[in-house]
Amino acid sequence: MSTEDTWTLGPATGVGSMPGGDARESAKTVTGTFETPEQGTPYLAELPARGPGADMIGRTAGLLVELYARVEPSGWRVGDRPGRDTRRAVSWLGEDLDALEEFTQGYEGPLKVQAVGPWTLAAALELRNGEAMVSDPGACRDLTGSLAEGLRAHLAQVRKRVPGARLVLQLDEPSLTAVLRGRIKTASEYRTHRAVDRQVVESALRDVMAVHDGPVVVHSCAPDVPFALLRRAGAHGLSFDFSLLTERDDEVLGEAVEAGTKLFAGVVPGTDGPLSDPAGSVMGVRTLWRRLGLNPGSLAEAVTITPSCGLAGASPAYARAALAHCVRAARSLADNPE
Repeated sequence: MSTEDTWTLGPATGVGSMPGGDARESAKTVTGTFETPEQGTPYLAELPARGPGADMIGRTAGLLVELYARVEPSGWRVGDRPGRDTRRAVSWLGEDLDALEEFTQGYEGPLKVQAVGPWTLAAALELRNGEAMVSDPGACRDLTGSLAEGLRAHLAQVRKRVPGARLVLQLDEPSLTAVLRGRIKTASEYRTHRAVDRQVVESALRDVMAVHDGPVVVHSCAPDVPFALLRRAGAHGLSFDFSLLTERDDEVLGEAVEAGTKLFAGVVPGTDGPLSDPAGSVMGVRTLWRRLGLNPGSLAEAVTITPSCGLAGASPAYARAALAHCVRAARSLADNPE
């Protein structure tokens, strides 16, 4: 990855979701916290509290091209035509884009956009028979193509609204490990769908990442993130809940850092609670660096500080405090890498 790309990923950012339903208030908080590239990367916030269509699955389903989904009691299900739920998702995204555009007038720097990745989407969307799309290889291929086309159009729309932005694409893949291990339940919930072949998984991720000519980050706040697979698929950044790392991850993370992959370390709790001092929040990151035998001077460039996951479950006051804390923690890491 070039120096330009490394800079574009920034020292701190949020994961994506924010509490409440006020798009302007969320955009104001995010852009106000990450006002300059030196502070971090602002992002297009998601507000799932508004209901179906504002949740991460519904929001991304609204981006799909020639594939439509509607809400059933069991979740999101593929339908024949765009209905009320699709229109609602598109409308809320438009509202969020309007708010972002309002608060980024004249902005030049990194800007992050999130969408659900192909495998978490395939695990969550149901076919007409009620089974997850992940059970049908043909449906998964169609979904990957539709998502890639929809994301291409979405990124173009964001560029048009914030012309000074250098876009970072984040794919959310919390269900990826479950897909790889055959842990996605069938509609009856008595069995699970068979594991998807790793090469098929990697190929679909590569196809979706290829729609963006800038940095792509993959986020998962689940345990056992397949870091090596994500790097092979083309991820420039790996975003994760730092507390879920084990020493089994050391080797692959060390290789990732040495190859120029950025680590998005989720060290700030995503729900209300006491915040430690900024230096305390990144103590684990410094310990990891020592364990890996990496140069402390590379810490600030190699690591972006984030909350452990989205902030949808937090209070608005805590969400503001948590994002500001990420900025201070990143600064602490840069000032005192050892």
